Amino acid sequence: MPKEKPNVIVIGAGIAGLASALRLKKQGFEVDIYEQNNYTGGKIHVYSKNNYRFDLGPSLLTLPHLITDLFKLYNKNPEDYFTYNKRDESCRYFWEDGSHFIAPAQPAEFIDKAADFFKEDAKKISRYLENTQEKYRLTADLFLHSSLHQPKNFINKKALKAVRNISKLDLSKTLHQHNQSAFQNPKLIQFFDRYATYNGSSPYKTPGIMSMIPYLEMYKGTYLPDKGMHDISQSLTRLAQEVGIKIHLKQSVEEIVFEDEIAKGIEVNSELKLADVVISNMDVYTAYQSILKKAKKPKLSFKQQSSSSALIFYWGINKEFKDLNLHNILFSDNYKEEFNSIFNENTFHKDPTVYINITSKAISSDAPPGCENWFVMINAPTNDGQDWSAEIKEIRQKIISKINRILKVDLEQYIKLEHYLTPADIEKETSSHKGSLYGMASHGKFSSFLRHANFSSQIKNLYFCGGSVHPGGGIPLCLLSAKIVSDLIEEKHGLAFKN
Repeated sequence: MPKEKPNVIVIGAGIAGLASALRLKKQGFEVDIYEQNNYTGGKIHVYSKNNYRFDLGPSLLTLPHLITDLFKLYNKNPEDYFTYNKRDESCRYFWEDGSHFIAPAQPAEFIDKAADFFKEDAKKISRYLENTQEKYRLTADLFLHSSLHQPKNFINKKALKAVRNISKLDLSKTLHQHNQSAFQNPKLIQFFDRYATYNGSSPYKTPGIMSMIPYLEMYKGTYLPDKGMHDISQSLTRLAQEVGIKIHLKQSVEEIVFEDEIAKGIEVNSELKLADVVISNMDVYTAYQSILKKAKKPKLSFKQQSSSSALIFYWGINKEFKDLNLHNILFSDNYKEEFNSIFNENTFHKDPTVYINITSKAISSDAPPGCENWFVMINAPTNDGQDWSAEIKEIRQKIISKINRILKVDLEQYIKLEHYLTPADIEKETSSHKGSLYGMASHGKFSSFLRHANFSSQIKNLYFCGGSVHPGGGIPLCLLSAKIVSDLIEEKHGLAFKN
């Protein structure tokens, strides 16, 4: 008799869990996903009320081919499931002195406009962007596309080239120091410092290699799904269901079961579900505290500082603001103190940087006519027992006061709907440790190596994907973690399971 297909259990239907399931199904595995919530997508979720629609989680899409590649795996036309458009403007930036800068999406145009606005030498800005490209080319294959925790991945031409050019990676400088050495204008320094927040870190602690982050935005482009960010997870969910992946919602996994250091399956509803391979898409710290209690904790990884969290207000605004677009940043006047407050004092800064995302600027159905859906976020400390009710009341007024000062408006009168998420809410709804958005912060030059691997070194047949493990947080990196996991499983188990 032919051997039954090997099976995989994926814990968590976040973006990485869905992508891992799709890749493993294509490899010939039977796949079941167990998700504790009654919806798929993890942080990529939605809130709708009174004809306002809000994406609850990530608001920026880069490298959309990592999504469409999953449809192509099954010879599907991605446009039958998921469509998106490229933006010609990346973000609008505002400062307290009344100045504002609209950042074009095209590098050449950005250089010209930034040189004029910030009064910096265009050649310096061009060299900086070329440097972001070089860093990405030198490190992407090693740091983003393969397991960083396998010695063999360092023995190839590309890895050796990266090692030979290590001085160009600015590992010994912080991102702020790197930017400070590149530019004179404090606003332009702050502009490039902000990219540290893309992985929940402080520009005063994360290494200069993180200056490669703007490369994705400026050279690869920024995008918006035609139906909003939520459509990313939902389109992949539809594909998963079509190809026979079983998604079990409202099923909280109680334990990953292993014997003799080999994963055997999971326990859910006090019932054992056997599996040849187990993949956890749960926050890795939370996993070891809950469903891997019997496993040895990776102490070195867990000693690292958690990334920042977020406080997000979702406001239904009954007015249109012509000065704002899809992405908008209202900068703090004291950036260094803002990050000191978040990471060292575990509190909000008195003058937080405010990010406003308004998808109704591009998707008219996201708000009633003449209105806008505001996603208003500030970087936040992680949940550590704060009184969030008191925090919200105080910080809400500071956010509104800042918006009023910069936009010359009395905002309160236009807020007709309000919903919010605190770090405690994020922790509860997504199982993220302390509400951290990206697992551990990328602080220190060895932070990438200290992030948890995509496989267990002590339990065979157990793998990890998602934003809390290598290569990091954010939609592109979560999707890459799924690719790394599927490659590892194919390499280590494919032949054995097929024979």
